[in-house]
Amino acid sequence: MSEHDHHDDHDHSHLSEIELRVRALESILVEKGYVDPAAIDALVETYETRVGPRNGAQVVAKAWSDPGFRDWLKKDATAAIASLGFSGRQGEHMVAVENTEDEHNLVVCTLCSCYPWPVLGLPPVWYKSPPYRSRAVIDPRGVLAEFGVTLPETTRIRVWDSTAEVRYLVIPRRPEGTEGMSEEELADLVTRDSMIGTGLALSPEDVAR
Repeated sequence: MSEHDHHDDHDHSHLSEIELRVRALESILVEKGYVDPAAIDALVETYETRVGPRNGAQVVAKAWSDPGFRDWLKKDATAAIASLGFSGRQGEHMVAVENTEDEHNLVVCTLCSCYPWPVLGLPPVWYKSPPYRSRAVIDPRGVLAEFGVTLPETTRIRVWDSTAEVRYLVIPRRPEGTEGMSEEELADLVTRDSMIGTGLALSPEDVAR
């Protein structure tokens, strides 16, 4: 399982009613030549991997840099995130959970695909897939390994199940060698997957490559 797995356009069994309507409308617009499929794909890619996650990265970077903000984020994530201008639908009730040396947090939505849009943008395809939604709970360590994350056996993995009422943001561990970096520089180390828990924050060396 990986974010590179391709979605089968003919398998609509997991789509909600509104998603089916959007898919039908998209098909009609493409057939009539009103929209370019490549342009749609580029727009989705932008919001899925760049614009949305960049908001969350700023939240994490501030938490890494400002202990007071980190405490506020852990106590009242909704208010702390809103103070940076990130709020709205799908982000009304946020909870932030922090990774430590002893505990790693992983977020899933077992019932559908509840996701914190204001800080992470559009959910990736794999987040909505039945295999991830079931196996993240049954075998979280195995799922993490498939994403390339291997943790010490002594590290506890805690799985958080998002709902329509509560959505979670993982505060990944701050990489070593980042002392003195600005919040903007730190934000470049924060990935979407690290804020879901299926990845780790990047090292400065990773960004420099």
